[in-house]
Amino acid sequence: MSESDPVPGGRPGEVERATALSGELTGQGVHGVVLAYVDTAGIARVKTVPTAKLAPAAAWGVGMSPVFDTFLADDSIVTTDVLGSPDGDLRLYPDLDRLTVLAAQPGWAWAPVDRITQEGAPHPACGRTVLRRTVAGAAERHGVAFKAAVEIEWAVGRGDAEGDAFVPAVSGPAYGAVRQIELSDCAADLLAALAAQGVDVEQFHPEYAAGQFELSVAALDPVAAADHSVLVRQTIRAVSRRHGLRVSFAPAVLGQGVGNGGHLHLSAWREGANLHAGGTGRYGMTAEAESFVAGVLGRLPALTAMTAPSPASRLRLRPSQWAGVFTAWGRETREAALRIVTGTAGIRDRAANLEVKPVDLAANPYLALASVIAAGLDGLASSAPLPEETTGDPARLDPAVAKARGVRRLPVTLTESVAAFRTDDVLRTALGPVLADAVIAVRLGEAAAAEGLDDDGVAAAYRWKY
Repeated sequence: MSESDPVPGGRPGEVERATALSGELTGQGVHGVVLAYVDTAGIARVKTVPTAKLAPAAAWGVGMSPVFDTFLADDSIVTTDVLGSPDGDLRLYPDLDRLTVLAAQPGWAWAPVDRITQEGAPHPACGRTVLRRTVAGAAERHGVAFKAAVEIEWAVGRGDAEGDAFVPAVSGPAYGAVRQIELSDCAADLLAALAAQGVDVEQFHPEYAAGQFELSVAALDPVAAADHSVLVRQTIRAVSRRHGLRVSFAPAVLGQGVGNGGHLHLSAWREGANLHAGGTGRYGMTAEAESFVAGVLGRLPALTAMTAPSPASRLRLRPSQWAGVFTAWGRETREAALRIVTGTAGIRDRAANLEVKPVDLAANPYLALASVIAAGLDGLASSAPLPEETTGDPARLDPAVAKARGVRRLPVTLTESVAAFRTDDVLRTALGPVLADAVIAVRLGEAAAAEGLDDDGVAAAYRWKY
């Protein structure tokens, strides 16, 4: 991953590298390069260039309007004081270190981009730039690095279903062999494509909801983890389409039932040592890891403005459905918003991590990771105390016990999430004023767009958007 911001004319040696890559790609039968980023609403947006134009793209970027930072999922536009007008232009610069030949889309390669202004300054609403700078700041101020991974859950529908209806393409039970067999050919092609693209898959299995599957990948640095989240979904879509299937990463494809999550896994490291293992705190956490978890826990209501940003997110965030809708933590407690994963004895120094559960794939992964890391670092810096652990289902806690532990329900509407975010100086500072205002405008715009819809209507409106 390129660690510095792009510059007009290209970083030293980058144009020459892009020229060589262009020749290599052409020799492999690649005709175009997808330049990808994720907007504030969580939609993957792209521009493409012919392979022969990769070097000019590395030197001078590719133009795209900043208006997309205030697009809603339905492509309508909201505004802030600086975003949402038809004026201006940005330059998309591909990260050549992440350029990947797409095994499931013959003739195409893919690269994530950073966005800068025409004057060469970093675009203040570029989530990838914000995440990269958050990670760099953690290393500089705290000597801490991170490993992260984003779980991918999706629903597989029949491609021949009428209109925009969702009809599950498989019928077997949750985690059942029947469902795996029914999707066997498509799943094998997916694993082969991801392997060819250098994605290290840890697990793939049928999940709980109708037609639902989950794929987990190995942990990487946070920017690479967010990149892989986008790339994996691009690959799943492409492979599924070739098998006559339609997939949805929406938080909920139906008005009722379990939705699709995008849980974040995160661990903090210093000088090669995992701070979530080998310590004297609970479950082997170091004092710094406990404070990091406490920082995330204390800001969860505001964090949902980034991690659960769609009206459809609220269809997933329901009690007693393992979505983590209470401000609680626990070891391997799947109803708690924060799950402490210790790993199996013998590999805990490598495997221990924090899982953040109230996250779905409507979230921009760069913004979600940057915000969670900022919250955790604030807890680490202030030595925040981690409250008592919650076991079992927090929904069943005695109200007095819940109050004493600080266990409360996360926001049940987008407007409540926005209200919490508005007053959170740490998260707003982490994103910067331009991006923070875009988050508020887009979330309120989505809330207004869904006003008056019942649960089925919300699910239908967002079913094929993500």
